[in-house]
Amino acid sequence: MNYIRIFTVLILMLTLKLAYSQTGPNDVVITGHVVSKGEHIPFVNIYLEGTNYGTTTDVTGHYMLVDLPVGEFILVAKMVGFKEQKKHVVLEANKTLEVKFELEEDVIRMDEVVITGTKTFKRQTESAVIVNVLDNRTINNVAAQTISESLSFQPGLRMETDCQTCNYTQLRMNGLGGAYSQILINSRSVFSPLTGLYGLEQLPTALVERIEVVRGGASALYGSSAIGGTVNIITKLPQRNSYEVTSNNQIIGGEALDYNVNGTLTALSQKRNAGMALYAFHREREAYDHNADNYSELPEITNNSFGLNSFFKIDEDQKIEANFSATNEYRYGGEMIEGPAYLAKQSEERTHDIIMGGADYENNFSTRTSLVLYTAGQYTKRKHFTGIAPDGGEELQAYNNAPPYGHSKNYTYQFGSQLNHAINDFAGSGTNIFTFGLEYVVDDVYDQIEAYDYLIDQNTKNLGAFVQSDWSVTRKATVLAGIRADKHNFVDKLILNPRVSLLLKPNLNSQLRVSWSTGFRAPQAFDADMHIAFAGGGIQTVQLANELSEEKSQSWSTSFNWDQPTEKHIIGFTLEGFYTQLKDAFILEEIGTNDAGNSLMEKRNGGKSTVYGATFEARANFNRKLQIEGGLTLQKSVYDEAVTWSEELPGEKNYLRTPETYGYYTFSWTPNQRFSAALSGVYTGRMLVPHYGLAGDTGTPEMDELFNSPSFMETNIKLAYTVSLKRIDSSIEIFGGVSNLFDAYQNDFDSGKNRDSGYIYGPAKPRTLFFGIKLFN
Repeated sequence: MNYIRIFTVLILMLTLKLAYSQTGPNDVVITGHVVSKGEHIPFVNIYLEGTNYGTTTDVTGHYMLVDLPVGEFILVAKMVGFKEQKKHVVLEANKTLEVKFELEEDVIRMDEVVITGTKTFKRQTESAVIVNVLDNRTINNVAAQTISESLSFQPGLRMETDCQTCNYTQLRMNGLGGAYSQILINSRSVFSPLTGLYGLEQLPTALVERIEVVRGGASALYGSSAIGGTVNIITKLPQRNSYEVTSNNQIIGGEALDYNVNGTLTALSQKRNAGMALYAFHREREAYDHNADNYSELPEITNNSFGLNSFFKIDEDQKIEANFSATNEYRYGGEMIEGPAYLAKQSEERTHDIIMGGADYENNFSTRTSLVLYTAGQYTKRKHFTGIAPDGGEELQAYNNAPPYGHSKNYTYQFGSQLNHAINDFAGSGTNIFTFGLEYVVDDVYDQIEAYDYLIDQNTKNLGAFVQSDWSVTRKATVLAGIRADKHNFVDKLILNPRVSLLLKPNLNSQLRVSWSTGFRAPQAFDADMHIAFAGGGIQTVQLANELSEEKSQSWSTSFNWDQPTEKHIIGFTLEGFYTQLKDAFILEEIGTNDAGNSLMEKRNGGKSTVYGATFEARANFNRKLQIEGGLTLQKSVYDEAVTWSEELPGEKNYLRTPETYGYYTFSWTPNQRFSAALSGVYTGRMLVPHYGLAGDTGTPEMDELFNSPSFMETNIKLAYTVSLKRIDSSIEIFGGVSNLFDAYQNDFDSGKNRDSGYIYGPAKPRTLFFGIKLFN
């Protein structure tokens, strides 16, 4: 009976839509053009605010809107890199209206449209959750080849390299470890625990349109693992017909070469109702040995990736977006020899084949209601080797007869739906956008090395539902409230996580935000738990305690944002305080060795732990020629009870590998359209780094020790010069510079085959020269 009712409702909706579409047009037309500094601007978005009527300017900067409704509307002209402009229009039947726009270049994109904070499109200044945006301009200024190289240039974020042999990385947010950071691709959870080990270094910046960052638990709407924050990598969608090819060459430490070439191509249909962006990336990096012991500190890498992102407008109300990517990466670190990995005295070898993709269907039933259906997934096959050869005799012969090769298979898929409905004059005051969502995520990991009796066979399933109210009570006050319910197959009960945020705007230039939220992490293996390390002359693995239960969190944050624009200049700052308390916090403690002789770290539930601190960020732009941005975080991360990370030493309450001070800055100067210069830097304060030793080995300490690392500043400089090729409507940019200019690289690495691969801190690479060329239109 229910199916009959649903079918009847669908037929009625379709009939009404057809009836509406067959009514005669009012012959209402708007024409015009868009210019800036006397030049026509192509591909500017032109639309009636609050409706689905819109178009873009053609290559000559002109546009036309036809068959429009009668009435009073706001006509909007919007283009990336320019300030949005709005005009009031009165549309009358059988009349043509001419509207011209003259756009002004945007000094700083301080009011971009973002989606990550609320799962709906909001301007940064209108969102009750603070969202930072890392755009292409900043990524280009720091000469980042991969996403991992660019994320340190955001307040509260720190990229950390955690293995001297394989160089796996973690993204730490607001003092929490990498497993607390939720990584999204186009708002979808396809970054699994396995792909999280190397994924941020495998993804090229060539595919990125922008990266949106939500710090802290205010992103709890995304479910498990979003305690520390959420990073949403948004890939390029075509806005015009264009191409770009870049070749970047690096010389690492004066020895190792790192070469990459990438290209992007975007194409739009003649009616601009369909388009596709294609990218390809190739990278070859030689291994780098810093301390001349013939063991690499940076592994050899070969990466080949390609992908596409596309959209198709079925009609004015319906749209489909689809994306796909494939990556093949080979990396080898350890003793630098020719031949199979097992012939090395110590090495790690990884071959990844990764496929990712997704599709979204959006239907705007009216100006107030929209429905999104989506699916996404990834599949990873990995062949890997992690071995340290015995010194000789029968043990070495047995090792060579059955070397510790392993294999991994991992798939993730997600299905979901989201319904947005706006109610004007809600409770007599303002507009309230209600969001309802349902999603199902499955992740399956199988990772085995038979020689070590090592096996992770984990299948997680999570059904989540959420509801959110985004109520603009007045022009100066917004209340965001929501709750998410999750049923995880590793947790017996239903978990409810509410969140509340308040936005107050005392004036046009400032916003005050206050947020409270809860979150959880399931009792499962995350990315760092799947890394096999070398320590104490052997292999170190992580196992889960038998009675491991979920970890819960409560987070509070408050921030004040202020920006003061003038005709030619803008200055601004953001001050944020955060406090997160974890209950039954996950801890790692050394518990001895297993039957295969491997050192064991066990993940257990500890007591409570607390992370608190403040982040300050400032920005300024002077006459569109000089731009300065920077951020500094001061924080503290402690457990209530000491954690025994080593059997040889007493426990420690402070989080390991967690500096109390870190920050960044970028400084760019563009005196004209041809020349640009950029100076940037990343600062990391002192932190406690565990160092496992082996008695009698000259390349390692005699016993375990807790090392207080020095602070360091990584400084980068880039110069670029652009030549216009008017005959082919293109330009060439020649660029070059130095990363880690003052060579603030770690100089006390362990040496030899028994080295502790986890004893690594500081910048990801030593002083590196780079130079390249970019051809684009």
